[in-house]
Amino acid sequence: MAFTFSSLRARGLRAALLGMAATQVLAACTMIPKYKRPQPPLATTWPAYQTTGSAKEARSAYDLGWRDFFTDPRLQALITIALRENRDLRSAAASVAEAQGAYDVQHAGLFPKINATGGPMYMGPSEAAGLSFAPGLDSGKNPGTFRYYQGGIGFSSYEIDLFGRIRSLTRESAESAFSQVATMRSTLISVVSQVATAYVTWLGDRETLALAESTLANQKDNLRLIEDTYRHGEGNLLSVRQAETQVEQSATLRTSAQQKIAQDENLISLLIGAPIPADLPAPQPLGAQTILADLPAGVPSDVLEDRPDIIAAEHSLLAAQADIGAARAAFFPRITLTATDGISSLQFHKLFTSAATTWGLNPSFQIPIWNWGENSGNLYASKARRDGKVAAYEKAVQSAFREVADALASRKAYLDEKQQADALVTSAGDAYRLARMRFDAGTDSYLTTLESQRYFLQAQQNQITVAVAKYQNLITIYRALGGGWHERTAPAVTNAATPLSKPA
Repeated sequence: MAFTFSSLRARGLRAALLGMAATQVLAACTMIPKYKRPQPPLATTWPAYQTTGSAKEARSAYDLGWRDFFTDPRLQALITIALRENRDLRSAAASVAEAQGAYDVQHAGLFPKINATGGPMYMGPSEAAGLSFAPGLDSGKNPGTFRYYQGGIGFSSYEIDLFGRIRSLTRESAESAFSQVATMRSTLISVVSQVATAYVTWLGDRETLALAESTLANQKDNLRLIEDTYRHGEGNLLSVRQAETQVEQSATLRTSAQQKIAQDENLISLLIGAPIPADLPAPQPLGAQTILADLPAGVPSDVLEDRPDIIAAEHSLLAAQADIGAARAAFFPRITLTATDGISSLQFHKLFTSAATTWGLNPSFQIPIWNWGENSGNLYASKARRDGKVAAYEKAVQSAFREVADALASRKAYLDEKQQADALVTSAGDAYRLARMRFDAGTDSYLTTLESQRYFLQAQQNQITVAVAKYQNLITIYRALGGGWHERTAPAVTNAATPLSKPA
């Protein structure tokens, strides 16, 4: 059965739609409490920390794209694969899509669900019921059969949102979707940071392996010389055994470094969500992964604006605020509307005539009088959930502030440790060379050389460890300040009165 709206007398349904539009204009406001962002108790400044970056680096970490921050081509390729294949990101994207779908479902409640219906009805009444109620009885071909044909469009039980209950629920659903988007952004930043941190660890273990192999080769040469000296009767067996001990220790260090490299590669494969390709660019030396030697910390307000976990917590708080508006609106009457416009006839050949047009309008209202505390309980629970979200938001801000403060405090310590580690390597290397010269000259035992070489090796290992921690700390600061969301740095917009502005 096919028919168009223009073929119907739409007076009733059109009137209902016009009235509904007017009431929606009147119901534009809601009962959501006025929002004021909580102010957690925080320090006004970061811990004392002197930035070592240049004026070129003095822009927020949030503005700096990860492809511009991480300049190592191999690391860039790994991050690109991770953003495409990482399973946590896929799960977060699915959660965003689910939240968007839930919003669409809730938002649809603001509008009537218009459906088209139609069909015939055939009925054979009983003889005991009488025939006066059935004016459509066919007394010709099929006596005793009642026929009825109808079709039309309309909507049923549409709630006119006078007090903003549905709008509040829609706002709650929207804020929940925004929270999921911010959570996905936080996951993306975390994945970028984790890949970079694991990559720097891998580079450090590679340097440790190279150190172990070079030390092992040097000690094997020393062992051969000492054994030759012992065989010619110019040395002693103790020196031989001490040299053998050194060789075994360096071999153990090499095996441990090889194991750590394999574990690092397994972790990187997990983070990027795929096996590490064999055609990646060659890695840059440790310390050449970032364009900056340091990052400016900014101010606490920057963290409030840029950290995705804080943004997600605030949207969750706004969703709880909207839920209070819906709970308040439940105390007021609900008005629902059912309207139809169509055609009906007892005879099929008259179904599409003007005389067969019909319409119906059925408004109804429901006033809560006594519901045994259900609405009060819902409102009380909504306010309690809002209070919990306030506490969660404040804790998120405090945790973010502490994370940045800890990273900055560690930054200063790592810069000092790097200088100390470099100085220790220099002094330990000089001590080893002097001890070796004294042993070769026969003025000292090999034990002194052994101890000096052990200290030199430990100093070199410590230098690598401090370098790895220093650059991982820089990555932590970049992530903690909200960096890593953009792939490329947005172009700066400057004029005579305004400083660098943030990207849209």
